[in-house]
Amino acid sequence: MARDVIIACDFSNRIEFLEFLSKFNKRKLFVKVGLELFCSEGPDIVLRAKSMENKVFLDLKLHDIPNTVEKAARKISEFGVDMVTVHAAGGREMISAAKKGLSFRKNSTLLLAVTVLTSISQEILTKELLINNTLDEVVKNYALDARESGADGVICSPLEAAEIKRVCGRDFLAVSPGIRYESANDDQVRVSTPKQARELGSDFIVVGRPITNSRDPVGQYDKIIKDFLGKM
Repeated sequence: MARDVIIACDFSNRIEFLEFLSKFNKRKLFVKVGLELFCSEGPDIVLRAKSMENKVFLDLKLHDIPNTVEKAARKISEFGVDMVTVHAAGGREMISAAKKGLSFRKNSTLLLAVTVLTSISQEILTKELLINNTLDEVVKNYALDARESGADGVICSPLEAAEIKRVCGRDFLAVSPGIRYESANDDQVRVSTPKQARELGSDFIVVGRPITNSRDPVGQYDKIIKDFLGKM
C-alpha cells in the first residue's frame, strides 16, 4: 500500500462526517473512523465510507483477552476495512488472535498494533503507568512483539519511526499520528510536521484536527499531502 495521509474523522455523528466528505467533491480519501463515530453510528458508517470508494482505517484499539479479540476481529473482517488497530500492550497471544480473526475472510485488512499513545510522555509512563523503561525502549519492544505476532505494522510517533524500521525491517509499517505544523495546546505531546514525518520514515500519517478544524480543510489537506509525499 502506497504512502498516504489518513484523515482522522473524529466526528460525533454521520451528518458531520458526510458533510465533511462532501467538501472534497467525491475525491477518494483515506479516512480514519475512531471510537466516537463508530460508537455513534456502528458498522454502517464504515460500510458507507467504503461504498464511496474511500479507504478506511478502523481505529478501535482492541484490547481484551485473546478469545474476545479474535471474535471481534472476525466480525471486523466482514467490513472490508483497510486497517484496524489493537493495543500492543495486550501481548503477543492477543495480537496473534486478532490476526487470526482478520484472516477469517482472507481479505487484505492490515493489522496495526498501537505502541504508546502520542499523548503519553515519559513522565506519564513512569509516574502514572509505573513503567521504568524509557519510552523509546517500550515502543521498540512493543513493535518487536507486534512483528513476531503477525502484525503488519504499528502506530507510533514519527519520532520513533526510524528506530522501528531499523529493528523491524523496512516493510514493517510505521503509521504516525501526532502531526502538527506548530505547537498546539492539545493532548498530543510527541509530534512532528508532515515533512519531518516523511524524513523520519513514517509510511502513513494520521491527521485530524489540523484538517477537520481548518477553515479550508481541502486546502490544508492538499498542503499536508504535498509536504508528506514531497509532491502533488
